[in-house]
Amino acid sequence: MLQVPAGVAPLRPPYAIGVLVAVAINFAAPCFAAEQLRYPVSIAVDKLGTIYVADRDLPGVWRLEGDRLSVFFQGAKKFRTPLNAIRCVALDRDGRVLAGDSSTSDIYRFDDKGVPHALTAQGKPYGQIGIPMAIVVDGEGNLLVSDLETHRIVKVPKDGGPAQTFATVPAPRGLCVDGKKQLWVISGCKLVRIAPGGEQKTVVDDGVFLFPHTVAVAEDRTVYVCDGYAKAIWKIPAGQKPEKWVSGKPLDNPVGIDWQQEKLFVVDPRARAVLEAGPGGQLTPRRMTARP
Repeated sequence: MLQVPAGVAPLRPPYAIGVLVAVAINFAAPCFAAEQLRYPVSIAVDKLGTIYVADRDLPGVWRLEGDRLSVFFQGAKKFRTPLNAIRCVALDRDGRVLAGDSSTSDIYRFDDKGVPHALTAQGKPYGQIGIPMAIVVDGEGNLLVSDLETHRIVKVPKDGGPAQTFATVPAPRGLCVDGKKQLWVISGCKLVRIAPGGEQKTVVDDGVFLFPHTVAVAEDRTVYVCDGYAKAIWKIPAGQKPEKWVSGKPLDNPVGIDWQQEKLFVVDPRARAVLEAGPGGQLTPRRMTARP
């Protein structure tokens, strides 16, 4: 039983109950928060079906194997520390996890022990990419990164090094490389395609998408674009016009997609969910059981 110090009036209901409830919530909140996605913004799926999710509010990266959700890496809440402001996640040709962070203006590759290594900092406290929104791998294994701050796409050597301008594109966000080594770019509210030689072509102009975030290209050259404001996934068959493929619930603010194993994987920060879309467009929320 609680002992009240001499000279201190004991708490009486309902105040005592309120204090106990507040204490219980404070103890329970961290456990509850650790068991679910918080603000997922980007997704990458490997060939075995393991899913990696960048979470701005973790901050860090989750790993989802089957229905097993676990923390792959958790950054610090301190600004200018790795992945404090994670923006995107991707995989290189060897299946190693890559992540972009606007807090340190850099991209990171994780080693076999799950430790992130900066690729452009070159001994400095922060790197050479302002706001890295997406990362893809080109035909030679080098990394292409969209930098929303400088309105350009930069190329980073596969083993790290100076970031060099690959293309100048207004407000670049999502990136994808197709089977023909063409780079697809979400540029503002447009969809742009860049040929291996550098020629740019606008595939979808302003007036169609409301606020597109990321793009994915399937093996049959069908292009998918997630649109947060429209609460939709757009589908663009090769040579055809965009059409809303899926829209509305359970989508609330889809921002990240990836194509793997003939499925489209979607992350939605408002729904705090990973969703899968089959060939017919039916969205299925992925079950997640948190485990250490």
